[in-house]
Amino acid sequence: MDIQSIHRDFPIKQRMVYLNNASIGALSNQVVSAVNKFLEDVRDNGRIHYPEWCKYADTDVKDNIGQLIGADKSEIAFVKNTTEGILIVANGLNWKPGDNVIIADIEFPSNVYCWMNLEKRGVSIKRINTKFGRILVDDIAALIDNRTRLVSLSAVQFSNGFRLDIEKVGELCKNKGVLLNLDAIQYIGALKIDLSKWHVDFLSAGGHKWLLGPIGTGIFYCRKESMHHIHPQNVGYHSVDKSEDHLDYDLTFRPTATRFEEALVNFPGIAGLDVAVKLFLELCPDKVEDYIHNLISQAIEGLKRKNYEILSPLGEKERSGILLFRNGNISSEDICHRLNASNINIAIRAGALRISPSVFNDKDEIDRFLDDLPLIL
Repeated sequence: MDIQSIHRDFPIKQRMVYLNNASIGALSNQVVSAVNKFLEDVRDNGRIHYPEWCKYADTDVKDNIGQLIGADKSEIAFVKNTTEGILIVANGLNWKPGDNVIIADIEFPSNVYCWMNLEKRGVSIKRINTKFGRILVDDIAALIDNRTRLVSLSAVQFSNGFRLDIEKVGELCKNKGVLLNLDAIQYIGALKIDLSKWHVDFLSAGGHKWLLGPIGTGIFYCRKESMHHIHPQNVGYHSVDKSEDHLDYDLTFRPTATRFEEALVNFPGIAGLDVAVKLFLELCPDKVEDYIHNLISQAIEGLKRKNYEILSPLGEKERSGILLFRNGNISSEDICHRLNASNINIAIRAGALRISPSVFNDKDEIDRFLDDLPLIL
């Protein structure tokens, strides 16, 4: 399968130029069909196929996700969104008064409020002061002290698209004896990731952005060697390693990341997510990254010709699928309104304009977007 062949499976292309996948990714016909097929099964059969659902989710789907991110299926739990995964870490660590966590000063709120909520337990926050939208490894190192328990960062920043050097940050945390937690929702599905080669303790990613999966789906990765650091706070019948003998009350957690799934998972959404993950596996993450990279490069060249200011870091290893830019003469709101009127959908972040093309977008759509932007004289 090549990328061009999947374009007809995304009906949104017939309605608009959709360049807002860093917000909510568009769904393919196949993903919708998979969700509907599961719901039809429940409609027609009730819970009869429940054992098969569990086996499919825990074995087949997690195997596919593991291939995509370089992890073992035992290290993967299903969550409903990125925030839930981050909360598993924030609320599950055995914090002591005086401990601190390091985050950046431009993080998405989900990676801020959970740490603020720990201040009542004596946990403090250290913030990395970004430099021109960048998070530098040396600046992280300078903040780590003997009470730092965790570094929690977005693998790609939602506003300007800065891509973290995961390998170097992982090595830093490993050498310092500090845990590393990543918000990877703006990374997986746009950039190749291989957790078997990088030292990452925890990672969370919702399925509804770059993965082009259903809302209400997501993954939480917990490195095998790091699982003992987290005590599950939301505990239910699915957290324990036993059969359906629900009157045998023995709180022995499952030995895998499944312990963090306290009850029924979102089976309909997971069926759709599996189809989306298979699509990326068939396309090959390397090719997906190159394809999106080329669309962003095309947009950068066109924006520069029109004299727009590029706000995203443009270093080869800093770029992602997100591009932030602005017009110094016309407000972002006015431009966004003009584009919407032409059925071109983008976003506004940090007072600037943001595009985030995915695999179903193409060069003609980037050209159409550029043609509709006002020229700066």
